[in-house]
Amino acid sequence: MEMMLWNTILSLFTGLLVWLAKTIWDETQRIQILLNRTREEIARDNVTQAEMDKIVAHIDVRFDRLNDKLDSLIKEQRSSLS
Repeated sequence: MEMMLWNTILSLFTGLLVWLAKTIWDETQRIQILLNRTREEIARDNVTQAEMDKIVAHIDVRFDRLNDKLDSLIKEQRSSLS
């Protein structure tokens, strides 16, 4: 009788440990999936330095063209006043 009680207690304890290990494993897997999704979202939402340099270069070209047009307009206006 004493051996049967001891086997029951050990079985319950072992079952509890297995359940706890599985719960921790599942939670770790869930957190890992969420972390991967977060990394993908950050990579998708943020601009890389190369892309930023390309955008800045494009804006610089546009401002240079605008500056040239303004300079030519001012030059034409000054020449018409003289």
